[in-house]
This record gives sequence, C-alpha cells and structure tokens, in this order.
Amino acid sequence: MNVDFNLRAYISRRVLFASGLFAAAAAVPGRYAHATLAAFALVAIVVVGVESLRGERIAWGAWRDYVALTKPRIMSLLLVTGFCGMIAGARGWPGTATAIAAMVGLALACGGASALNHVLDRDIDLLMTRTRRRPLPAHQVDPERAVLFGLGLGVLSFVVMVYFVNLTAAFLTLLAIGFYVVIYTILLKRSTPQNIVIGGAAGALPPVIGWAAVTGNVGLPAVLLFLLVFYWTPPHFWALSLRIRKDYAAAGVPMLPVVKGIPETTRQIALYTVLMVAISLVLWAVARMGAIYLGAAIVLGAIFLWQAYGLWRRGASEEASTAGAIRLYKYSISYLSLLFLAVAIDALVLIPV
Repeated sequence: MNVDFNLRAYISRRVLFASGLFAAAAAVPGRYAHATLAAFALVAIVVVGVESLRGERIAWGAWRDYVALTKPRIMSLLLVTGFCGMIAGARGWPGTATAIAAMVGLALACGGASALNHVLDRDIDLLMTRTRRRPLPAHQVDPERAVLFGLGLGVLSFVVMVYFVNLTAAFLTLLAIGFYVVIYTILLKRSTPQNIVIGGAAGALPPVIGWAAVTGNVGLPAVLLFLLVFYWTPPHFWALSLRIRKDYAAAGVPMLPVVKGIPETTRQIALYTVLMVAISLVLWAVARMGAIYLGAAIVLGAIFLWQAYGLWRRGASEEASTAGAIRLYKYSISYLSLLFLAVAIDALVLIPV
C-alpha cells in the first residue's frame, strides 16, 4: 500500500489532534462539554479517515478484517456480562432505550480497545501460530488504518455513553479502554507473569458499566460482580496459556506457564477458582439474590472446582495437563455465560430462598 510521505505526516498530525480533543473531553467538567469535545474528536478522526483513504478502493473482503480487529468472540462475552450487570442493577428490565444505548457504547469500546491491542501486539502475533493470521501480522490491514479505526470506535463509544446513558458509565467505559490498552497491553503483558491478573481488571469492568448505566453509581453488588470476573480471568486465561505455552515462549511473553511451569500454574488455577466460587456465593448474600442464582452458583462452581482440582492433580503430566486445560478453558466460558445469565434471570424472576 503506497501512501505519500506528506500524506502520512498529515494523517499523524490529525490523529494527534483528534486524540488531544478526546483527552480534553475526558478532563473538562460538565456532561455536554464532554460530549461536545468528544463529538469534535470523532469528526476529526472521520476527516482523517477520509483523507487516508483518498484515491484508494477498499475491497469488500477487507471489511471482514476490520471486524476481526474488534475480536468479536471476546466482545460477545463482555457484552453478556455487561447486559446481565445492567439487569441486576435495575432489578428487572432496564428499559429498551437504555439497554440498546449501553450495549452499543460497550461494543464500540470493546472493539476500539481490541483494535489498538492488535496494533501494539502485531510483532508478537507474527511469532505465534495462533495469531499470525490476524489482519495486521498477515498484512491485510495497515497499522495506521487500525489505529485510526480503534481511536474512532473509542471516541464514538464515549459520545454514545455520555449522550444516551450517563457520565458515570461513560467514564468507566473510558477507564476500561485505557486499562486494557495502556496498563495491560503496553505495561504488563511483556514484563510480568502477573499480566493477566492485574490486566484482567479491564475485562471485569463491563458488568460494573452495565450496573452504572441504570443506577448512575457503583454499589457493592457491582463491585462483587467485578471481582467475580476478575478472579475468573486467571483460571480462564492460564488454562488457554497452558495449551499454547510454546507460542508464548517463542514470542517472549512471560505468561505464568512459561515462567513458573505447569505444576505451579495448575496450583494457581485451583487457588483462583476457590476465590472465584467464594465470591459468587458472597454475591448471593450481599445482593439478596434468590434461589435461581444460588442454585446456578453452587452447581456451576462445583463443576469448575472439580475440573480445576483435577487439572492440579495431573499437573506433573504435560500431556494430561494440556488435555485438562483445554476442557477447563472451554468450560470456563460456559461457566461465566451461564452464571451471569442466572444473575439476570434471578433479577427478573426473584424466587426467595
């Protein structure tokens, strides 16, 4: 893709200008001042996008690459937790308009943060079998386009949240984007085996955002929803990293299985699983939830504990631990989806214990 050097400089200056407007939108007090500056930032990014595509034709298949930049599978799970957190906060249906606006804003934020993550990780993605076919390492999307795309989605998510939801949800959304891109991707991922533990806070924010979207605040139940996802993330991600630990080693990413080995990783998975299940039961008591949630928390948690214990017990065997890790990884996705579905159903149909 040939782009004139002067045009590249022009685009870079405009991106910096748009980013400055976005930062100002986050700093200036007043709801409509926020939204107005964010809107100007969005317009600036659109202008840059038009200029960057000037004289070029984008093939229809390229749009699939841009969709891939948003990590749709990860986004879908985050939207489930955010939507169910919203129902829990409302103790019932939150209202169709609010639900749609919050989910659109959250989806845009997830997609924007994921696109920027793709840009920052494109060098190590090229070294890993699982990720080398992503749009950037496969040279299907130009990094500058991806940056522009990610920033545009992020700004638009902030505008949607401010105008159609509320300022608390908007700031939490902005915090999630910043935490995922800056704290996790830039500062932690390549420097510490605790990367996914601390960085997991970004993925734990959607249910809090959903709660704040309908209440305008962050209550104790929302904090427990956050902690539930926060402690779910290490067992989920470490189970995956056990399977692809050779990829991480080749890319120089210090994931726990690479740094501490299989036995220690399986032990940590078991410990975090105990904490996660304990928090799920504390949530039932604190949020005064009913029998539907309690039954789901007990049954789903027991299965998770059994699988995590089995993985720990077989941790010395590389072949057995890999097979168990694959099963646990797949189950962890079902666990979180079903547990949050139980949160929503329980809020809609409260059956006292």
